[in-house]
Parts: sequence; structure tokens; C-alpha cells
Amino acid sequence: MFRRNAHHAFALSVGAALLGVVTLAVAGTDGSASPGQADAAAPDAAPADGSRGGHWEVPADPYVPVPPEARRSSPARQWVRDGFVSVQVNVDGQGNNIVGDAANEPSIAVGPNNPNRMVIGWRQFDTIASNFRQAGWAYSHDGGRTWTFPGTITPGVFRSDPVLDADANGNFYYNSLYAGTGFECHVFISHDGGVSWSDPIYAYGGDKQWMVIDRTGGVGHNNMYANWTRAFSDCDGQFTRSYDSGYSWQPCADVPYEPQWGTLAVGPDGELFIAGIGFFVVRSTTVQDEDLPLEWDLVAGVDMGGNPTFGDGPNPGGLLGQAYVAVDQSDGPYRGYVYYLCSVDPWGDDPLDVMFARSTDGGATWSDPVRINDDPSGTNAWQWFGTMTVAPTGRIDVIWADTRAHDPSFESELY
Repeated sequence: MFRRNAHHAFALSVGAALLGVVTLAVAGTDGSASPGQADAAAPDAAPADGSRGGHWEVPADPYVPVPPEARRSSPARQWVRDGFVSVQVNVDGQGNNIVGDAANEPSIAVGPNNPNRMVIGWRQFDTIASNFRQAGWAYSHDGGRTWTFPGTITPGVFRSDPVLDADANGNFYYNSLYAGTGFECHVFISHDGGVSWSDPIYAYGGDKQWMVIDRTGGVGHNNMYANWTRAFSDCDGQFTRSYDSGYSWQPCADVPYEPQWGTLAVGPDGELFIAGIGFFVVRSTTVQDEDLPLEWDLVAGVDMGGNPTFGDGPNPGGLLGQAYVAVDQSDGPYRGYVYYLCSVDPWGDDPLDVMFARSTDGGATWSDPVRINDDPSGTNAWQWFGTMTVAPTGRIDVIWADTRAHDPSFESELY
């Protein structure tokens, strides 16, 4: 586990004995709000008149440029614990911490054909005196041991909600929310391991978007899919896809029950799953084929043993977790199993637990929820922002921010 130190620095933990297994060791957001669904509290849901209301993913403070010569530095942060090393990512050219800036909401992508190549994107605040955020990024070509932080992709442009992924050829994609006159997403492409990026490509989109790339080798190989919160989007719909490696995107489409605050996953046969706070999963087996109509052939509820939480505890102005869906694509005995994970407010006095469920029949039916965190039930600890992925071997990896060692404060460590 790693200790969370506010949200001014990023750290990447690398398993010393498990090369290629990486976990982003940073937690926290600055309190950006999103509309809610089902039992989640939603103080800033879209007003009936269609105005933005109190939504925060719009420029408020002005852009304050900070020239390189005006930046101060301090030694970069690094911790070693239990065979893991945390490495600060947002550093200057000499590997030092940049004093006075801030960064949050990181997203990481690892090159599938060269795991030494990694790219992280985040919301970059050049100064903590302004909440104006931009599309920050850093790249590593040595398995996360050292990082280069060039700055922001489009300096001086307000951006948020970064989501990164890589295709089977090792190209990286950066999906970024742009809030100009409305809400839309742009995708940037890097063919050199994150060193440089293309011009922005319009990708429809909206707030709290998520993106995934098909790397199965089937008919949908290298297809790209994205889903977002429909209430905060310029288009009439909440889903799009690209059949040409991100250079163009299909018009917005509807998704049953409008899943939001969740992620996407591709199954071993190219089927697409979308998770939504609520909790439920939606599946399409036709989306992978450009010549077939887009059809959603499954909507299934998932019992997660509690309710999603918004605007409480360690994150009083934002999400306490997303609905994560992942699929085993290995050749092992669990190939095709679908997994669901979220930090939820469980029945009883415990404020938040990381809960997990699985499906062995392609998402049609689900197991009872299983509590992942092992602290005594009913404590006042918050296990928030649970995150999940499935390794190529089929191993399930779960991490979360945990306050158990610092009760009654909200200071968190990564478990």
C-alpha cells in the first residue's frame, strides 16, 4: 500500500519482483461534479431548461500561464514499501517536483506490444491559484522507472476528463473533454510512444466519457468505442465508435438505460460491455462489425450490495467511485468471464466498501457481491475509488484508496 499525499504529485508503483505489473499510486479529484443516476446523490444534475446550472466542467478561473523560468522545484517524491517503488510522474526536465502546480484524474495506458512504453494523462493545473485545467501528460519508455513531462497537449485550452488507451500496434490515444460553447470530446493520437500528438480529432462525446479499444484480433480489431453522460453532451446520444483507428467517429447513438459513471470493456469475441452506476451492464455483439446495425442484445442488473456515493467523505464535491467492468481475454479456464467492481455504500454503518461481482455467462446473470477490502466490517473507514483490470493471464487486479489507517481523517493509502 502507498500513502496518498494530497493531489499535487503523481506516483507510479512498479512491482520490483513482477516486472510489467504497474499500479497508478495516486488518488483524489478536485471535486468536479457530475449528474447522478439511480440512488446516487446529484446536486448538479442537468437543469430542466438545458442550462449548465452548477456543473463545474466549464472554465471558471482564467488561464494563468507560468513560464518555465518562473517555476520553482523541489526533490521529487519517492517511496519504497513491500517491494514496490513509487515514482513521481509530473516532474521537470531534471526529474524534480514542480512547486505550485497540481494534477489529478490520471489515466494510464501501456503499450500492448511493448510494455516498457507507458503514457499517463491527467488534468494539469499550472498553478494552484487557478482551477483552470488542461490536458497534461507524461511518457515513459523504461517501464515507468523514469518519466518525461512535456507539459500540456494544447496549452491554454480548457480540458478535462482524460481517458487513455493503446491499440494493438502500440499507438496511444488520448480522449479529452472540451468545454467550449458546450461539451464535446477530442481524441489525440501518438505514434511515437507519447512523445508527440496529432491535432485534435472531433469525437462527439460529453462529460465523464470513457473509451476502450478492441485488441482481440477479430473483426473489430482496433475498433474504438466511447460512452459518456448524455445530460452533458452537445449531441443527441451518448455513444460513438471509430472503425478507422480514431481518425473519424460515427454519429451519436443511444444506449439502453443511458449508463453513466462507468467504464467499457471488450470481450474475447469482440463483444462490447458498458457498465453504469445503478448498477447494470449493457452488451452489444454487433458493434464490432461496421456492416451490421448497432444492436444492444443484453441489459442486466448487477447487485453490488449497496448504493453508489457522490459528494461525501474524502471527496465532498465529486465521485467516490466508478462502475468498472472487465473481461477475461486469456486462454485460461475463466476466458469470457465478466467482472464488475465499484466502491459502494453498503447496507449498514460502514460508509464505503469495494464490492465485486462476476458473470460466467456473458453478463446475463451475476453472482452475489463480494466485499474485497479486508478491514473489519462496520468501521468508519472509506475504501474509495476502487479500480479493476484483468491481466492477459486472467489475473484480476484491484486497487483503491483507503482511510483505515488514519481514521477519523480522510487521509488515504493505496491498497
